[in-house]
Amino acid sequence: MSQENGVEALLEEARLNASIPSPAERQRLREAANLSRAQIAKAVGVGRTTVANWETGHSDPTPPGRLPYLKLLKGLAEIYPATSAPAAVPEPAAAPDTAAVPPAFAAAPETLRGPDGRAIEGDPGPCIRCGVETAYQSTDGRPLHSGAMCQPAGPGATPAAPSAQVPAPAVVPAAPAPASPTPAPAYNRPERRARSAARAQADITSLIARAVQEEAERAGGDEEAALKALIKRAIPDVMALFNETRATARYDYTAYPALPDILKKPSKKDPDQIWEARPRFHHPGYSLRAPGDIKVTALDVNAAYLSALKCWLPIGKLEHHAGSDGVDPKRSGVHLITPAEWAHPHLPDPIGDRDEPGALWVTNSTLRLLQRLSGPKYALTDAPVIHESWTSGATENFLDALRKLLSAARDEAIENQDTLTLEYVKAMYSKFISTMGESIHNREMVRPDWMHIIHSQAYANLWGKAFKASTAGLDVVAMMGTDELHLTGDWRQVFSEGRGVSQMKVKHGDIKASGEYTVGTVAR
Repeated sequence: MSQENGVEALLEEARLNASIPSPAERQRLREAANLSRAQIAKAVGVGRTTVANWETGHSDPTPPGRLPYLKLLKGLAEIYPATSAPAAVPEPAAAPDTAAVPPAFAAAPETLRGPDGRAIEGDPGPCIRCGVETAYQSTDGRPLHSGAMCQPAGPGATPAAPSAQVPAPAVVPAAPAPASPTPAPAYNRPERRARSAARAQADITSLIARAVQEEAERAGGDEEAALKALIKRAIPDVMALFNETRATARYDYTAYPALPDILKKPSKKDPDQIWEARPRFHHPGYSLRAPGDIKVTALDVNAAYLSALKCWLPIGKLEHHAGSDGVDPKRSGVHLITPAEWAHPHLPDPIGDRDEPGALWVTNSTLRLLQRLSGPKYALTDAPVIHESWTSGATENFLDALRKLLSAARDEAIENQDTLTLEYVKAMYSKFISTMGESIHNREMVRPDWMHIIHSQAYANLWGKAFKASTAGLDVVAMMGTDELHLTGDWRQVFSEGRGVSQMKVKHGDIKASGEYTVGTVAR
């Protein structure tokens, strides 16, 4: 770079730094250009939450995203300059067109939150979504129920649109309308919470339908092109859904705790140091090469990773403990253990198939399975020896709202034979899990411990299905991955058949197109 170019670059950076817009102006410019926070984040190389913090004033732009962000703001300000004309007396707006499809996901109003991630309360007013009074605020200062938790106004009542409020005279400051002297019929609290939760889930679920419709229309009816576009946007979209499902949660998952070295990959080429107990089991008493007519059915577990979102996740900084001091029902993390010998060749080893014996690092999901199997109820093995642990306080419900939301959307897509939505939902939950570790594709979440725990939970769930089949008199011929189970006998007497999350289906296109094949017995 020449001296002249270097000087110009410094001057340009100084001009940008000197004219950085206020947080409110940053949001105004983005909305004026009809851009989502996810689009801004991708363009400047930061996370969507970072952009939200810049727009709400919770933090100021910092390198390396600062300079490209300021350049973008400068360009948008030239296209959409702020108007200086005096504001006219507002007039009642027309009722919103419910038939129109609003922009999906990030275009929806968002709740204003403090540094701790909790929604911030302000002056009460009618919610901009449902018209019922709330003290929570949107990021632009308007009343908004937190996380779309809009409330019913009363039995059979239609929520009042905020635009239908009669404006105050221009000379009088706007104020909330006085309460009606006749109170609205009251609900008991459980019923009201249930209806509010149902309304919130419906609002959030509609974001999935909008995204699918948006990409289908953009692709002009080309379903393959629409699916490609939906898969491409699956990560920012599922993160937006995740944020909506935990709008009032206290734990800020973006405040990444320092991770122990055991959770970091030695290099890109080396494998992870955490053993996820991946099964690769084949019953020693059966063989395809041996002549025989024993029928085996290859079964497929539906949405195995989606179900595995129900697991114990550490939500604080991982702390080191020697021996078994870090093991507790309400703690989770990773553990260095030496498992006991598995003496049941007709059942898969719950630790998976290893090439070398000895101590290894496992997740909390694997350890919990081993502890159950060594307890008095099963007594199938001895308890593992625990050498050390990295754990913190944990919860089993952190991802449960997202799991239920995606499960409901998946069920609806199956019922409507909507392949596009079904594949989109699958891409969302699978990419959500696969990129929550050290991934360049999801900068909003860096929790490799969660990724390993969820993977291990999927394998533990599969082992449970294998054990259930075995206790019902079926032989487990093979078990592989997170969702493949090969059984002898009438499996429909044990499992419900279908495409639901709790059901099983025949794995077509496996060994035979029908998913069924025959094996012979091997002398033991």
